[in-house]
Amino acid sequence: MTREKDINQMLKDHGLSSTETRRTILGFFHAADKALAHADIETMGTVPLDRVTIYRTLQSFVEKGLLHSIPSADNAVRYALCKDHCADGHHHDNHVHFMCDQCSRTYCLDEITIPRIKLPLGFTACQTDLVVSGVCKTCQS
Repeated sequence: MTREKDINQMLKDHGLSSTETRRTILGFFHAADKALAHADIETMGTVPLDRVTIYRTLQSFVEKGLLHSIPSADNAVRYALCKDHCADGHHHDNHVHFMCDQCSRTYCLDEITIPRIKLPLGFTACQTDLVVSGVCKTCQS
């Protein structure tokens, strides 16, 4: 399948209509080798996208299980593609995220899972985030 067909299929599989804006933003994530922030998306591409449209698109992608959000120390939420097993309202991206202090890239470390946290009786976890900061292998070379 071509990238365009892949993107259209992803949108369809997650119950979203295929609009030009959605295809463009999802294409940015497919092309990136890192997580993206709202501000990154604003500067990508040849046609400027409206800030509110970007925000709404990102939120719908998170809600439908296409993207997961990654908190950061600077309060600029970043987003990364979910794996195939995420669905509408249910994320299964239980992995560590790494933020490089030098290049500011955020990586999903899929091979490192976050251990299950045993909570006291009466508490229910909805999401667990583990972010490690340091220097990535690219910046160290």
